[in-house]
Amino acid sequence: MARFCRLILLCCAAMVLVSFDLAPAGPPPPTPADTVFDTLHGVVIPDPYRWLEDGDDPTVQEWTKEQYAYFKDYVDSFPGREALEGEVRRLMEIGSVGSPEPYGEFYFWTERHAGQDHPVVYMKKGISGEPGVLLDPNTLSDDNTVALDWYFFSPTGELMVYGLSNSGSELSTLYLMNTQTRELYPDTIPHTRAAAISWLADESGFYYTRFAEPGSVPDGDENYYRRVYRHTLGEDWRNDPLVFGEQIDKTAWPWISWSPDRTRIFFGSYVGSQETDLYLESPDGARLLNEGEKAYFSVTPANDCFFIHTNFEAPAYRVMRAEYDKPMLQDWTEIIPESDKAIQSVQLIAGRLVLHSYLSASSVVDIYSHDGTFEKTIELPSIGSVSSINGQPDGQEMFFLFQSFNYPPTVFRYDFSDGSLSEYDRLDVDIDLSNIEVKLVWYESQDGTRVSMFLVGPEGLSLNGSNPTLLYGYGGFNSSQIPYFSKTLTLWFKRGGLFAYPHLRGGGEYGEAWHRAGMLERKQNTFDDFIAAAEYLCREGYTSPDLLTIEGGSNGGLLIGAVITQRPDICRSAICAVPLLDMLRYHRFLIARFWIPEYGSADDSAQFQFLYQYSPYHRIEPGTHYPTLLLTAAESDSRVDPLHARKFAARLQATDPEAPILLRIESRAGHGQGKPISKQIEETVDEWVFVFKSLGLSLDVSN
Repeated sequence: MARFCRLILLCCAAMVLVSFDLAPAGPPPPTPADTVFDTLHGVVIPDPYRWLEDGDDPTVQEWTKEQYAYFKDYVDSFPGREALEGEVRRLMEIGSVGSPEPYGEFYFWTERHAGQDHPVVYMKKGISGEPGVLLDPNTLSDDNTVALDWYFFSPTGELMVYGLSNSGSELSTLYLMNTQTRELYPDTIPHTRAAAISWLADESGFYYTRFAEPGSVPDGDENYYRRVYRHTLGEDWRNDPLVFGEQIDKTAWPWISWSPDRTRIFFGSYVGSQETDLYLESPDGARLLNEGEKAYFSVTPANDCFFIHTNFEAPAYRVMRAEYDKPMLQDWTEIIPESDKAIQSVQLIAGRLVLHSYLSASSVVDIYSHDGTFEKTIELPSIGSVSSINGQPDGQEMFFLFQSFNYPPTVFRYDFSDGSLSEYDRLDVDIDLSNIEVKLVWYESQDGTRVSMFLVGPEGLSLNGSNPTLLYGYGGFNSSQIPYFSKTLTLWFKRGGLFAYPHLRGGGEYGEAWHRAGMLERKQNTFDDFIAAAEYLCREGYTSPDLLTIEGGSNGGLLIGAVITQRPDICRSAICAVPLLDMLRYHRFLIARFWIPEYGSADDSAQFQFLYQYSPYHRIEPGTHYPTLLLTAAESDSRVDPLHARKFAARLQATDPEAPILLRIESRAGHGQGKPISKQIEETVDEWVFVFKSLGLSLDVSN
């Protein structure tokens, strides 16, 4: 405790170390152990907190409430909390902007304004038309826990299908609206979580994906069996014919893609994040185009040909072209080869191919002709990320959203007729970003692999080990950690904090080889990369373990659990959000069988070996002192079961009663999507107070 009694002024801000009691008031709520023994592949494995898996058990629910109260005792009385809440509220109520989607003569986009919990869908006729509200999710429930999950428009823009869910569950029900009259059709379809929609040419109906009805599948597991159906407007969804998916695995993830003239339709089937089967509809049914090749394939149909974005024999991806009369893989022609840019998407806009790629974990947007001839690279404002690229195959304009750590979300419009790029809309943040510095550094992981990392913070930080630092990681599912704008991170920078954002193996920043280097039996590489990032930050004088908080969510929660159980000395505190932590049983709950291609399964004897070796719940060692830890989860999470956070918290509390091990499980919330701003504000304040208190820092800012 003595190390927190010294006063250190930090450069560029006035974050100070202060002296106060870091421990909660009293011991954590008692958690009885009731050990269950499993034998897996000859190994006897004790599980003392199996009883905490049942979230419907009143005893578990009462225990969870007691844990929440214990956590709130830790954070609610912290000096300056009330002022911080006001600061967070002001920042988070700033709002959001969206990139317009043109359909026919209409434009659709989302915006959120101050005081609103959810973004509102707007529309207008023509680029200079008068905006009007199309759908306002803020009016759909008294507590704003009904969320808009997804939406799709018909080719003319006159019809809209969308999905709503409750309490962050993402278990959507499909609704249908006339965009001109705002009239709701009687057509509603349940079980449409994360739906893919593709309209028929005459707009008399659409293809869509939904999951199995309860009681309709042989194993009773309605979390899977996502299939493609065809719906005719006005018909009962129960009579919708199944058009694709009967032959695929129950964990496959199918999708649909039409040619612009709606004369040809493709079906795709993802298994995990790195394998795709690609089908073209023919008079005899869906014809498999890439039989036997296990790689990623995404199709962009044109009217006279189709384009394939793939990592087949190209880990950083390439683009191929095929003719409809010769659609099989062996007849495809490479038109844009693999390069140092990891291609993320290919779109057909204004008769060109628009490629979005990553170069050193930042966005690049290139334009090519149909034959693969390079035309130009869009000049972006700075290092940053591009998302929501929207445009029509026969249009003359393109919209996209650009942002970076020190550049607020801005919508740009590109005019293909004259090659001009103009700012279309910008989020007005009223925050001074002039002294926030962004730089990319490289460090070596344990096996010598070079890993990149963004460092973001006030200019001129002294490299004397005294900078409070937040290190955030993910590293999985081919997901890329690219620059983004965080309104609430600015309060960290304002107080002299440093934010570190590494690109761990398992992610997609550098192509499929980078992804595969951090999955299955190579998952330990992800953890090693993160540990090496922390060591680099301390070795180079950016921070020290006593001033370091590490954080990750979902797959990143697994990362944090693995890191603190393998290297508990690496940091002072950690935030482990909506995590997977019992890797021997994870695949038995909710939708987690979808992730077996990424992690493996303990049902397999070979995969059991590496899962058991790093499974955080099973790595907890008696007599070890662990970092101050905040575990967060949500009752309505339909992806990652809160059982992981409950069991991990209980086992750590029993193992290390000296360390504050805190559990925050939120009611009426899910994995994070669709969470009202009001709930986000409370959660954000709780987490920032945890960071400041666990590091022994004051919330005050002095000049």
